[in-house]
Amino acid sequence: MHLSRVRLSRDQEDIQVWGFDDSGLFSVNSAYSAYECIAHPVRSSQNDVFRYLWKIKTFPNVLTTTWRVLIGRIPTRENLSRKGVIMNTILCAMCESKEETCQHTFIECVAAQRVWSLCLRWIGIVSVQQNAILSHFESFYLPQLSSRQSLLWKGVWATIVACIWEPRNSIVFNQGVADVEEIFQKVQLKSWQWLKHRGPSFSYSFTDWMLNPLICIRSYK
Repeated sequence: MHLSRVRLSRDQEDIQVWGFDDSGLFSVNSAYSAYECIAHPVRSSQNDVFRYLWKIKTFPNVLTTTWRVLIGRIPTRENLSRKGVIMNTILCAMCESKEETCQHTFIECVAAQRVWSLCLRWIGIVSVQQNAILSHFESFYLPQLSSRQSLLWKGVWATIVACIWEPRNSIVFNQGVADVEEIFQKVQLKSWQWLKHRGPSFSYSFTDWMLNPLICIRSYK
């Protein structure tokens, strides 16, 4: 069917076209989207989460962590165990009560839930949190935001996820502790830092951001 639409010509040279981008050119971002389409074709057809994700203007390492979380490829103890890595335990490093799956680590763990609760309270909204990670990301939106403001808002979600993963690693590798208040404060600081770094028109001070994050986001042009 597809070949029947192709017209061959002796006067033109063959060229390579990357089919996962409208420009026909290969890029790393489109490669991630291609992976998601191949690995999860049904889910990808239902939403444009991963194409949207790479437009968020936060730090690259935060985006990479977020992407791995959304596709369930972050090296949790459960993931490592399935790959044959021998460990003393596969319980969550932060709460030590449930198996450390991706879903548990970032959504269901008591420590993670407290972080989300503090962040939502700081922002000043009441929201029923979705259970599935992908749905959690999709439902993390505010009405009456422009497309650019929505990207900032999604960036806050990505920052929260990255800040949860950081102390988890500290516990595993450096005998750290899961201090919920400290994680929350890092979310405030790091989200403000990337907004200042990646948003040229974002001129609010850290104090402004701490006191009125919604006003800062809604006034961003």
